[in-house]
Amino acid sequence: MPRKARVDTTGALHHIIVRGIERRKIFYDNFDRNAFANRLSRILTETHTDCFAWALIPNHVHLLLRAGIVDNYNSLKKYAYSGHCAL
Repeated sequence: MPRKARVDTTGALHHIIVRGIERRKIFYDNFDRNAFANRLSRILTETHTDCFAWALIPNHVHLLLRAGIVDNYNSLKKYAYSGHCAL
């Protein structure tokens, strides 16, 4: 049974989970966590997205986001995680 389509409306809250492949680590140290947080902060500002909560765990990330503009949510996903996925 397919999942229901995501609600992409201005102001909707999104719980985002990003996991490492095969649950491998995506953060090895504070340098990795800081680099991710800095990139995320820059992108949140550029896309007018609010972050209400986050958890950076060694093998995954939880984010609670509200996009100011619907199109920005897809841009956020594309750019926020692409730089960190190369590990």
